[in-house]
Amino acid sequence: MQNPLRRPTGNASTGNTSTRTPDVERNKNDDGGYLAKDVRGHLVAMSGEFVGTVMFLFFAFAATQVANTLPAPTGPNLDQLMFISLAFGFSLAVTAWVFYRISGGLFNPAVTLGMVITGTLPALRGLLLFPPQMLGGMVAAALVSCMFPGPLAVETGLAPGVSSAQGVFIEMFLTAELVFTVLMLAAEKTKATFIAPVGIGLALFVAELAGVFFTGGSLNPTRSFGPCVVNRNFQRYHWIYWIGPFLGALISGGYYKFVKYNNYEEANPGQDDSHHPQDTDGKHH
Repeated sequence: MQNPLRRPTGNASTGNTSTRTPDVERNKNDDGGYLAKDVRGHLVAMSGEFVGTVMFLFFAFAATQVANTLPAPTGPNLDQLMFISLAFGFSLAVTAWVFYRISGGLFNPAVTLGMVITGTLPALRGLLLFPPQMLGGMVAAALVSCMFPGPLAVETGLAPGVSSAQGVFIEMFLTAELVFTVLMLAAEKTKATFIAPVGIGLALFVAELAGVFFTGGSLNPTRSFGPCVVNRNFQRYHWIYWIGPFLGALISGGYYKFVKYNNYEEANPGQDDSHHPQDTDGKHH
């Protein structure tokens, strides 16, 4: 006999009296949140990419500001180049390691493009990460400009005698090296993925050693765009810091897809094994 104090739910005409979850309950997540899970994920990733980009570029810009306070009179100053390269490489390694599980720790539209075209990052997520990355670069440059004395001296620029065409190719090849490192160490899931930020930071360090003197070593549209906005000064060749890195991302993404399509794991098998090959009797070779 039905409890007269309990109102039946469901379709009375069909006799279905099962208890129905109210719409407000069905729209809630398991943890009680009302935002859809994927929306919350995008928002968290966007916030992580913004904060991470600010942290990465703030420390890199701050060190560059210090290094450029007393510029070399002529030619490259090797100590200065090493200082800037270390600042960018280590800053990226630390911040990427911190934010890897939040947003992926990209901080770079060129890296984002490389991951989107290879299918390792959804296109929607990549599109949503672009505005926080650009805003983060501007905020980082503004913070350094406000906190350190003197004019902001972290803009990327071509060295005397370097043409725009040369600048594009330098930025393209250096970015290709960085993006391919990200794809192979972070996008590819192996037993060493957890230390991928170290390799990525070292890749940026090596690229900066080669590129800082000739182009400023951008490898990242955000890195060049932010200081230009703060200083309200865009060089006539500013476009190379967009075209070069994006071309580099396309090159590395294309090669990554080539080796993946041809099962690169079979070319040099056993690289991710955690033990030595053994004979059938259990002895090592």
